[in-house]
Amino acid sequence: MTVLYILVPIAILLVVIAIWVFNWAVNNGQYDDLDSPAHSILFDEDDPAHLAAQGRSKAASTPDQGANQSDDKTAQADDDRPA
Repeated sequence: MTVLYILVPIAILLVVIAIWVFNWAVNNGQYDDLDSPAHSILFDEDDPAHLAAQGRSKAASTPDQGANQSDDKTAQADDDRPA
């Protein structure tokens, strides 16, 4: 019977901690988007529709292409200048 004096407060403490962790997760957006991570495994990484859905672009994912695009813009700007 004396073990109940120890186990009941421990159980109550664990329930309070579990409720606090759940509230923290909900308030920090952990449960906002439950479908996208489950569906993203089905798509190819290089698929343009998949990249658009994730908000990424192909140029942003590869730094070499991004650098080349900025060089092209600089070259184009140089061509537009009057001689």
